[in-house]
Amino acid sequence: MISFARQGRPARIVARANSLAEADVIEALYDASRAGVSIDLIIRGICSLVPGVPGVSDNITVRSIIDRFLEHSRVFRFENGGAPEIYISSGDWLPRNFFKRVETTFPVLDPEVLRRIEQEILPIALADNVKAW
Repeated sequence: MISFARQGRPARIVARANSLAEADVIEALYDASRAGVSIDLIIRGICSLVPGVPGVSDNITVRSIIDRFLEHSRVFRFENGGAPEIYISSGDWLPRNFFKRVETTFPVLDPEVLRRIEQEILPIALADNVKAW
């Protein structure tokens, strides 16, 4: 991601999860932001990352969407210089999920599922102006 941003190529991360508190992941996101990667996080609960800090996280937005139903989707989209990849996961970005549990993250390869995530799921979450804060 960082190398794509430095080359002026498309470099963006969109991540949807319940929680973000793993220090190494947060530092990696800060590094990407400093390099010019655009990062949109949709985090329902705990988020230890601080967005909008000049020179650190000014390319990061964080939103939370809380509604009537408990949302558990974990979707990670990486732009990768114009060759996007999408992953779904069982775990949030928490220390316990990286170091004390067995979680799985895998790429989405089915074209129809990719289309739905790209055109329906992520854009709707990013455009929410009713339940998001």
